[in-house]
Formats: sequence, C-alpha cells, structure tokens
Amino acid sequence: MRESSVRGERSRPRVRDAEALGWDETLYEGQGRGDEESEPRERGRRGGGGRRRAGGPRPPRRRRRILRWFATVLSVLILGTAGAGYLYYEHLNSKIKKDKLSLGDEKNRPAKAKANAAGQTPLNILLIGSDARDTKENQKLGGAKETFGAAPLADVQMLLHLSADRSNMSVISMPRDTLLQIPECTDPDTGQVFPASTGRQMTNQTLGRGGPGCTVATWEQLTDIHIDHFMMVDFAGVVSMADAVGGVPVCVTANISSRDRQGHGSGLKLEKGTTPVKGKQALQWLRTRYGFEDGSDIARAKAQHMYMNSLVRQLRANATLSNPTQLRRLAETATDALTVDEGLGTVGKLLALGNQLKEVSPKRITMTTMPFQYVGSRVEPKPGDAEKLFRLVREDIALDGKDKKKSTTEETSKDPAAADDEIGVQVQNGTRTATLDPVGGRANAVAQLLVGKGFTKAAADASVALTEDKTIVRYPSAELEGDAQAVAKSLGVPLSSVEKSTQVSGVTLVVGADWREGTAYEAKAEDDKTPKSAKLLNGANDKACMRVNPAFTW
Repeated sequence: MRESSVRGERSRPRVRDAEALGWDETLYEGQGRGDEESEPRERGRRGGGGRRRAGGPRPPRRRRRILRWFATVLSVLILGTAGAGYLYYEHLNSKIKKDKLSLGDEKNRPAKAKANAAGQTPLNILLIGSDARDTKENQKLGGAKETFGAAPLADVQMLLHLSADRSNMSVISMPRDTLLQIPECTDPDTGQVFPASTGRQMTNQTLGRGGPGCTVATWEQLTDIHIDHFMMVDFAGVVSMADAVGGVPVCVTANISSRDRQGHGSGLKLEKGTTPVKGKQALQWLRTRYGFEDGSDIARAKAQHMYMNSLVRQLRANATLSNPTQLRRLAETATDALTVDEGLGTVGKLLALGNQLKEVSPKRITMTTMPFQYVGSRVEPKPGDAEKLFRLVREDIALDGKDKKKSTTEETSKDPAAADDEIGVQVQNGTRTATLDPVGGRANAVAQLLVGKGFTKAAADASVALTEDKTIVRYPSAELEGDAQAVAKSLGVPLSSVEKSTQVSGVTLVVGADWREGTAYEAKAEDDKTPKSAKLLNGANDKACMRVNPAFTW
C-alpha cells in the first residue's frame, strides 16, 4: 500500500475507539431511574406540613435547584455526546487512506453515463484486492517472503455497476492474468511516469505502476466505461473485516485441503458442506486456486463471487449488527482496511454509498466473470462477448434480463434542419473494440460518403480513435438537433442513435464498430441478452457450492 498525507495524520487522534471518547450505549442509562427515584422524595417533602404565606404557595426551592441541576447535567451530557460523536467521526476519517482516482490521460477518459428520465445516473466502482506484502501482518498472511516490499499486484479486480434507478447491481470480475494494453500512468506521489506498454501485459501489474489509479485507467481504456470510484483492500483488511461481521458461510462439494506436494496452495481446509469462515480462513477461501475445479483464476473468481453474495446475505440477516458495539467494530475495521479515491474519502461519503448499495435486493445482484479465451496459459477478452458485456454496462442494462423494456419510439426534432450543404459535420473513427484495432481511414471514407450525399462541409477528424459499439450522431445544443437528425437520416442511422452531448462542439458522427466496412449502414436490432459465456451467478442463490478437485480431498 502506498503512503499518503492522510495516513501521515494517523498519530493525531489518541482515541482508539468510541468508548474512549465516551460515545457508548450506556451514556444515558440511569436517567429515567433517577427521575423516578427523585419524585417520591419530592412528594415526601411537600407532604411535611410546612407553613405557606398568605400570598400563595412558596416555590419549592430545593425542587427548583434539583431541576436546574438536572437540566445542567443533561445539557452537558448532550453537548458531550455531540462532541464525542464528532471526535470519533474525525478519528475514523483520519484512518481512511486515499489515492488519486485515475492516473491515465484525463482528456481521453470515457464520458460519464447519461442520466435517465428521472435524472438518475448509474455508479461504477472498481473493487481491487491488493497482494501487497508491505507490512509484517500482510507478509505473514500472504507468505512469499521473497516478495516483501515488492511492487503490489492487483490480484482481484471487480467492476461493480449500480443501476441508475438503484434497482439492480452487476459485478464483473477480470482474471488477474488477462493480457491487456496498459496506458501511460504517472505516480501521483513521486511524479514517475510509467510509459504505455509496448505489448500486452497482465492486468494485475497495473497496481505497481503508480497505484490503483492505473488499474482504473486500464479498465476504462478496455471497456470505455467511466469509473466513478475505486475501493482497495489488502490481506490484513480482508481478515479483519471477515472477523467484524462474524463469519461468512461458504460451501464445498467435498472435503478440501488446498496444498500440493510442492507446498503450493492457500492452506484452506474445510469439510464437505457449508462452513462459516472468518479471519485467516476467509482470506484462504478468497485466494484458493489449488483445489477448486480446474485450479485456474477463473475458478477462484467464482469462489469470490460466492463469498461476496453470501456476505451480502449475511449482513442483511445478521441482527447483531444493530448492536452499537458491533457497528463500531465494523466501522473501525472498514476505515482501517480501505484505500479509496478522494471522492469516497470520508465516513459520510462511504455511509452514503452503503445506503445506496443496500437498496438492491440480493435477487437483483448478478455476479459474472468477463468472457475470455486462453492465450497459452494466459487469457484475453473473448471477441464479441466481452465487448457485448461491457456495452450492457455502459447502457445501464441489467445483466439478469429483468429490466423493463425501453421505449423504441423515435421523435423528430421540432428544430428545422439547415440545408444539407450548410451543415458542418465532423466524422470520427470509433471502430476500435476491446479485441480489434480501429479500421484505418474509416472516418475519411464515411466523410466522403456524406459529401456525395450533399453534406459538402463534412470532414474527417483524424485526431481521435474512439471505441463505440454502434454508430452515433452527437450534437452540443438544441438548435443543432435538427441538423444532427438530418445527417442520421441520410445514412439510415436510427434517430435513437442521435444524442445531445457536451463532449462535442458541433454535429459529430462517430462511425462505430457496427459499421467497419461498406457504404450502406444497416441498423441492427440490439440483442441485450448477457452472453452465455459470462456464466451468471445470482446473489440470492444460497445453494451455490464450489466443486472440489479430487486431487485435493482428504
């Protein structure tokens, strides 16, 4: 894990937990009993037969003094509690480690997703598991003594997509040995520039090129999905958080012992059936390859999905988390374990995120692994299927197929279009995909096609090479909507592919991957079904069980 200015402030708060600040559930105990005990004594005094002056009853001084004392003490308690709560809040804030969101080229980051009709936008969060062995605790848990202090690897990478309407959630894992082009990244602490990879490298190496922001930049380059936040945890964090929630139930089809004759394996040892795992055993589950199915990273990702689904169900069902002490322990653990981007760098922001995530029912949570194909002993995104999965996320389409069908009605703009030869059109090449290079000269070819149709001001913009799964026409303001629709109609592009965008300064045609060749655009009906190769796992499936390799049973 890399240091930050925030981490340097850890020594300021001397308070270790809420109890030391006086913020605990016993703070108000006894107040109600004190009221009840004082009342009889007061009645006894009033019944003592004392004289009264002719002007009316004499005010009970002692009672007033007691009430004033009680009010003063109550005020001190309220103010003290508020102060303790604030100090504890600041204590937790000081423990959160922060890093820059993206270390790539800021200008070429994907645009944020458009808001839906209700003004809501989806949320994309990259979850990163670091194998850093930068502390004695991480070294003890992770083993591999020869790697102590070496650059950390992003051995777990999952993109969490929360839908705009907060009705569903998708989680996509990428195998750690996926071969990708890694973009140029700059370390925010040292200023060191890591040049873009000349060939494809394993994606887990991104973390050592400046931090989690480089992993984010690599995902964005591959998927064309704008990532809003990241959250990273190391070995010690996994152990402590598993302890804080009291254990997570997992299932295996047979007795398993993850250790071969050469000593390879996580050391996980479980009996057949369901067992709640916590602490080091939870970490072993998440790291196990030897013994699960074919011993690959793909099997490990599947086990991680089962663990995450079970964790969500456990948090929802675990009544002990209503206990303040349990909640405080979880708060201490979580803030100590996480590294997040600056946009999530306070307890308040993390709580707000948690409140959004908990709106999703487990039955609308979908876990999957990016469709892949083998390249020797490594993997790469599977042509077609991987890009389709990324498109569904970009377009905020639920992977479980339970979304309400979107309206296909096309509305013609009320803004009249200018004459064809007066409309300026920039044509950009968006034919690049996750697995295919852009088609050379494609923007110029389509620009000439437009010129031939009377749009004489059409010109190719060769300064960019985008990734766009379908051909689209963008315009910056309402007065150019009619012009944009005129361009689309001339090419046979559906009006549903005409959109307003602040990313362009004039009418802009992006030739997508659906039109890599030819002069006639053929609009294809969108297939929004998740590819079968994604092998979905539903969050409500509490019967899922990891298949054990017979060579690792006992």
